[in-house]
Amino acid sequence: MRYLPLSDADRSAMLATVGAGSIDELFRDVPESARLSGPIAGLPSHASELAVERHMTALSRKNTPAGEVPFFLGCGAYKHHIPASVDHLIQRGEYLTAYTPYQPEIAQGTLQVLFEFQSQVARLLGCEVANASMYDGSTACWEAIGMARRITRRTKAVISSGLHPHYVSVCKTMARFTGDTLDTALPELTAETDAERLIAAIDRETSAVVVQYPDILGRITDLQPIADAAHAAGALLIAVVTEPVALGAIRAPGEMGADIVVGEGQSIGVGLQFGGPYVGLFACREKHVRQMPGRIAGETVDAEGKRGFVLTLSTREQHIRREKATSNICTNSGLCALAFSIHMTLLGEKGLRSLAALNHARAVEVAERLAAIPGVRLVNDSFFNEFTLELPVEARPAVHAMVERGVLGGVSLGRLYPGVDSLKNGLVVAVTETVTDEDVNALEAALKEVVV
Repeated sequence: MRYLPLSDADRSAMLATVGAGSIDELFRDVPESARLSGPIAGLPSHASELAVERHMTALSRKNTPAGEVPFFLGCGAYKHHIPASVDHLIQRGEYLTAYTPYQPEIAQGTLQVLFEFQSQVARLLGCEVANASMYDGSTACWEAIGMARRITRRTKAVISSGLHPHYVSVCKTMARFTGDTLDTALPELTAETDAERLIAAIDRETSAVVVQYPDILGRITDLQPIADAAHAAGALLIAVVTEPVALGAIRAPGEMGADIVVGEGQSIGVGLQFGGPYVGLFACREKHVRQMPGRIAGETVDAEGKRGFVLTLSTREQHIRREKATSNICTNSGLCALAFSIHMTLLGEKGLRSLAALNHARAVEVAERLAAIPGVRLVNDSFFNEFTLELPVEARPAVHAMVERGVLGGVSLGRLYPGVDSLKNGLVVAVTETVTDEDVNALEAALKEVVV
């Protein structure tokens, strides 16, 4: 296809058709502070390829790679060991695309992988069916709320204070265009979750209750009472899992009454990658499958009776009945889903349980050592591989001070909830199987220096 640039007259005609006075009006939902008013600072207007390469390399050296320092960051993105075989296999020629195939006759391998991925996700999350993935955990969370609206024909979602604030932000952004009401609250530095608040907030206008499991502070709650209360009022329970490795140690949300289970699959097979691309997980009860967004790879037989795979139930905005579409999502995270599926296959059920046990045991050891530091309080009664500390000083400057000592010591709640005084001393620490004894010693020493 040739590139045919638009003329000024073309642009004017298009703007008039959509009712915009200028190109800038098309971006009015993007805050002025987030828009560029000129070229990117620090980059020359033109340079040789060699000069650009050197310049970009120099910029990249300002980063602190996760694998080069003691690393205890989490809050929705986790550093796990990914076997080299995962990267090797996803680079095979037949897999070098992130797009879902439309022609099953030439894409049986990719479709079969998606079918296996769906089977793994459904079993992991404790549900009957799963789709071929979403963009990431936060958008999957919103899509679940939209799905609950379609099923219940209600527009109020009660959201746990323990849901990741970035997920809440995505949901609020989307709710502006749908008219959904979101009942939200801020978390408190207590061992108890807000299960009682959630149950009390459920009424006949509630479409769904949204609970993160484990939540943003690492706390684990029994979902069954919340599910029972939601169902009694005709609402659904949506569970959000940001650390799927945890499900190798704790009960799957679907087993505790969750109707829709979504999450972030990054922990399995997908590196940190500066925040993306990641892979959203989405599963539900079979009776709701026709309202599930995205695509589903299904198993069938061909004209000769041989096993085969096709896309099915993919009511998307691109299809002929677009007004009936369940979502405007145009693709799935195919390559990341492939990496997830390969890593999960290599682990198997026994391997996942062993990995989860390693994470939990290591986290318990680190939590006990850090809680013994004078002035430091462990908030959690229970956790998987992530827990919250209340420091005697503000956590955000403490994190920066630990960085200066070569330790990425956790995520401050002051960063996630800026301006909230009750949370400013909170520090969320994640501990995975990649943490060594030397890393723990370095974290303990650095935290003692900055809080004592």
